[in-house]
Amino acid sequence: MATTHFPDDFKCPISLEIMTDPVILSSGHTFDRSSIQRWLDAGHRTCPITKIPLSDSPSLIPNHALRSLISNYAALNLPKSNQNQQDPEILIENLTSKSSSPEVKLGSIEQLCQLSKRDFELRKRLTESGAVAAVLNCVSRKDLVLQEKALKLLLNLSLDDDNKVGLVAEGAIGDIIAALCGGGSANCRATAATVLTSLAVVEVNKATIGAYPFAIRGLISLLREGGGRERKEAATALYALCSFPDNRRRAVEGGAVEILVNSLNSGLERAVEVLGLLAKCKRGREEMVRLDGCVKILIHVLSNGSSRGVQYALLTLNSLCLGSEVNCMEALKEGAFELCLGFLEDDNEKVRRNASSLIKVFGGTG
Repeated sequence: MATTHFPDDFKCPISLEIMTDPVILSSGHTFDRSSIQRWLDAGHRTCPITKIPLSDSPSLIPNHALRSLISNYAALNLPKSNQNQQDPEILIENLTSKSSSPEVKLGSIEQLCQLSKRDFELRKRLTESGAVAAVLNCVSRKDLVLQEKALKLLLNLSLDDDNKVGLVAEGAIGDIIAALCGGGSANCRATAATVLTSLAVVEVNKATIGAYPFAIRGLISLLREGGGRERKEAATALYALCSFPDNRRRAVEGGAVEILVNSLNSGLERAVEVLGLLAKCKRGREEMVRLDGCVKILIHVLSNGSSRGVQYALLTLNSLCLGSEVNCMEALKEGAFELCLGFLEDDNEKVRRNASSLIKVFGGTG
């Protein structure tokens, strides 16, 4: 099958994939947003290329010029196998027309999904043409295949920061939550959670999404009942939303703590990231303390988890042990102090900092 060969400059230095949302770091180098964000979330505070030190909260500036270049190049260099695709304007017309059959709408959405993934200009055209309302109408349909494809197109549209607020203004949240909580397929529910994560990148959307009835409870339900991908996407969405304080309270009240601890115990490491945020509120800490084995499970992550998992397990233990001699004694009994000493030489700056902080907490209990 023929493929489009993109210039190397269009590829992210980290993932080596064509960039869909290029952003500029303060070092002057450009990366795909998702890749550099993962690098930063892992605790790194240097440029991956130059190793130049970065601030504690590095700015990611959209590289609109490069994104347009990639979009234009893709449009001019479509592989021959794609040449039989319809003109995007016709696809948009078919999607928005009330007279189009569900089959025609499905075909249009499938092609628009494929075309819009790397085409910023098409995504912009879709939002400006009034197509969002038609996409949301498909999301709310009982046709599960149409619903799933429409959610994927919605996810593509949410790649651009300007669209994230616009989609919420169009009323997307209600339809996404309905798909999340409905009796749809596993893929539908997982994709709905992913769209919420994407929209929650914008700070104002965190509050808006959290205030919707059943938004956070729907994610908690998916975390409890879903399969592997659904649980992972639900935990990721909860993490994105719970950086907003009011949403931590909503998550705790919805029973998230016990489900997250159980999920962590069964191997879903992403759950510890959410616990790290929920431990910042008093109710969250109280719920964790109430659960037998929570501290032991967190110590297990210190021994066996990834760098990011260790970072958040340390963060959670700091919150639980500060001011609680009982929790401190349990953590010390499980070997937390010795593990923390080893983390003082870790490559991850946040792991070193959190370990040092926890050692000081232990010292205060002596």
